[in-house]
Amino acid sequence: MKLRNLMSAGALLFLIVGAAGIIFAQKPAYRISEPLTYKNLTIFLIHGKNESTKGNILTLQEAMEREIFLVYETSEVNSLAVENISKEFDVFIQSGDIVKGGKQDRVLAVSILIPARSGKIYIEAFCVESGRWEKRGNEDSTKFGSSNDRIVSKGLKIAANKAKSQTEVWDKVGESQKKLSANVGATVNSPKSNSSLQLALENGRVAANVDEYIRKLSSAINGKSDVIGYAFAINGKINSADVYLSNALFKKLWPKMLKASAVEAVAELNKNTRTVAAPKPASVSTFMADSDKGKAEEKRVNKTKVTTRESKENVVFESRDEKGDVVIHRSYVKVQ
Repeated sequence: MKLRNLMSAGALLFLIVGAAGIIFAQKPAYRISEPLTYKNLTIFLIHGKNESTKGNILTLQEAMEREIFLVYETSEVNSLAVENISKEFDVFIQSGDIVKGGKQDRVLAVSILIPARSGKIYIEAFCVESGRWEKRGNEDSTKFGSSNDRIVSKGLKIAANKAKSQTEVWDKVGESQKKLSANVGATVNSPKSNSSLQLALENGRVAANVDEYIRKLSSAINGKSDVIGYAFAINGKINSADVYLSNALFKKLWPKMLKASAVEAVAELNKNTRTVAAPKPASVSTFMADSDKGKAEEKRVNKTKVTTRESKENVVFESRDEKGDVVIHRSYVKVQ
């Protein structure tokens, strides 16, 4: 009798531990939509459950435009100070967001949720303008203004998040400017600052080409309350994917993310190449699942755990807010 009870207890323990293993090992369940394509850009919507329903989260651009979030020049190229002075709103900074002004335009290099009344917090940044270290026009050299742009190539994502190399960031900015110039039929470098990625993205010809993609694809999310991210392919090859903690946050970020993807598509467009078939949704699912299996490295940035999982072909950057114990952003990049 005792042996039977012991065996039963052991079996029960096995089932509990086994179930727990399934729970903790399980990756998020996503459903990938059928592809939507315009020219050489293909979009896949990522459907899933909200990790949070908090309604008090603003994007960096929203908060800066409301003048409740400040980004300060530190006179250090790879570090900026940020401060959320709101009494009620948290602010989501996404790795790759550009801030304009200061002594050089910068790109913020970590996805993080900055709480209300945060005080000054120092975060990693990279310069996306190599030739200036002084006031530009009527901009404030001690602070930064908002931008509706972000880094615009897979190479820049890898340089800023994986390689963490300022030299490589500058190289990839120059590469993007060169490709855009070739494809829009005019030099996109601005005479105000030849090396500024931000000013290149404001170029009229770039905007006109990008707007074609936006008009065709921006309505893809309309009426969809369970979309929490998107993936995209360029020239038939999977490029990147981004997933957020909620549908509400994704919808706020969608215009900027689509624009960045469209800019990269314009830069990579080969008008002499025949249309390439889009990847299947299953290929996107495999890409994301394989990325999640990569070797993990962790660091902490002001109550945010940033985990990088890297394999030979893919890398994913995950930011988890430790206070709420929720993943606020996953950024998947196809390295090869």
